[in-house]
Amino acid sequence: MQALDQLFENVCELDLIFNFETLHATLEEMITGGCVVETDLARIVKAVRDSGKVAKRPKAGGKGGGGGGMGSGSSGLGRGGFMSGDLVWTGR
Repeated sequence: MQALDQLFENVCELDLIFNFETLHATLEEMITGGCVVETDLARIVKAVRDSGKVAKRPKAGGKGGGGGGMGSGSSGLGRGGFMSGDLVWTGR
């Protein structure tokens, strides 16, 4: 959880649901073949960031508060189909 918290800047359940690629990449860095191969938090976070699998949240940029729900045009969920790998949750 500490590695995920560093990767997502305050991780929550929705981060794990919509950015499961980052979760899988983190677990792959830690566990291989059922054995723990890496426990150094800094190395795990660096390896996942270097792999490019960390989802980037867009900055608000002073567009006012609120909004961006599921029904709006700027939901941040990407344009691809389900399981296409580009689902990025931009909430909170």
